Amino acid sequence: MIIPILASLFVLILLLAYENRKYRKTEKKCRENFLERERLANNTRRKPLDSLEYITIPFGTLPMKVMADDSKVKECHQTLTDLRDVKIVNFTGISNTELKLTYGTANITCLTEYDQSYTLLVRTLQNWAELLYAAGYKKEAREILEFAVSTRTDVSRTYYLLADMYRAEGEQYKIEQLIKNAGTLNSVLRDTIVRTLQKADPYTDLLHSS
Repeated sequence: MIIPILASLFVLILLLAYENRKYRKTEKKCRENFLERERLANNTRRKPLDSLEYITIPFGTLPMKVMADDSKVKECHQTLTDLRDVKIVNFTGISNTELKLTYGTANITCLTEYDQSYTLLVRTLQNWAELLYAAGYKKEAREILEFAVSTRTDVSRTYYLLADMYRAEGEQYKIEQLIKNAGTLNSVLRDTIVRTLQKADPYTDLLHSS
């Protein structure tokens, strides 16, 4: 009886040792690949940035006059105004290594700034839209959120609140389009956003506050 048990333990130990070696080998290979990509990236020459999809804030079509005296709305306006003269690009899901390989290591600082400006933009748009929505300005909030979606934001609440408004207006086909848009995002949040939009409404608690 003891011999079969010992044999089983021996086999188990061998399997664990094999899996451990396999894991270490895979980990080592991944690390080597990463270091090689970093080496190549750090030696990539500067490339033109003309092909980047720069984002322009459409001040002329956004509801800048609505609740313009509200202190929190003013903060959003000021942030957007500060972003007016800077370059904004959505690099969500793209690593610094990939950016350096594509555009050259000398461009990484400005590219990082472009992406940080984008993050600030979409967060500000979401905050602004929620302020207007809570005050009853649903049409205006919708305009802001639709602009945010057009920039391929991955702020989940943008999609959820917009879907709630589409549902309230009986525009189910627009929720389907939101799902398609979300499905093309280069973001770790993509699948979560899609799954949530595919479920029954409401998508946010804001719907109940209106």
